[in-house]
Amino acid sequence: MGRRLPRAVYEKELLRLQVELVRLQEWVRTEGARLVVVFEGRDAAGKGGTIKRVAEHLNPRVARIAALPVPTERERTQWYFQRYVEHLPGAGEIALFDRSWYNRAGVEHVMGFCTAPEYRRFLAQCPVFERLLTDDGILLRKYWFSVSDAVQEERFRNRLRDPTRRWKLSPMDLQSITRWEAYSRAKDEMLAHTDVPYAPWYVVESDDKRSARVNMIAHLLSTVPYHEVRPSVLELPPRPAPTGYRRTPRERQTYVPDHAAGLVRQGPSGAGERTSRP
Repeated sequence: MGRRLPRAVYEKELLRLQVELVRLQEWVRTEGARLVVVFEGRDAAGKGGTIKRVAEHLNPRVARIAALPVPTERERTQWYFQRYVEHLPGAGEIALFDRSWYNRAGVEHVMGFCTAPEYRRFLAQCPVFERLLTDDGILLRKYWFSVSDAVQEERFRNRLRDPTRRWKLSPMDLQSITRWEAYSRAKDEMLAHTDVPYAPWYVVESDDKRSARVNMIAHLLSTVPYHEVRPSVLELPPRPAPTGYRRTPRERQTYVPDHAAGLVRQGPSGAGERTSRP
């Protein structure tokens, strides 16, 4: 693994890129564009953290995260792509897919959750599906987050120790260790069928999360022909003169206890141990 991007450099560049993402959002909104960003990769490859940084300062009514659960019994009987279609953006919207229809090419195939004919049908239909999206004007960007086996295992161990992130680790995730080569073959087969000129894959080296985040965001911005949209001029109106309103006495309302004041009295030694942000 290469040298880790220093935190100060990372935070400065991340903020600059997030400002640009807001400008991109406003361009999407005013131009009525439709942007789909697919985040795929192995478990613990850093997809979730990157999505969080992408969406951190965006309007959730414009940029939505689609993280679909296990399909229902009814959804299993539908055309495979059907449940993803309803999460595609309308005019002026951005859809961020935290995993996507490519589940069939990865976990479903490796774990035996789909049949061999269903898998082959997916590989044949996916490029056609994405051609339909791009032909209709949707801006489709697909990112594969690549992580080494050693770093993945280290991140799994960190999740086991961290109570705030333990929920991210499931028995299914642990299978990615014992089936590392099977997932590698599935990824190679997926790219061979779906890395097409109108919807190419972009691989993000993600052993260093900080580098992966700024690299991915910078690339995304470079591929969309957005421009800055001048915001409407807003001015705060003058506050009107009081008309006699009196606030309800505090004792008539139930307030949240002042937990923060207790922390101040305890001082630094009374605060619990905190996990540093990567």
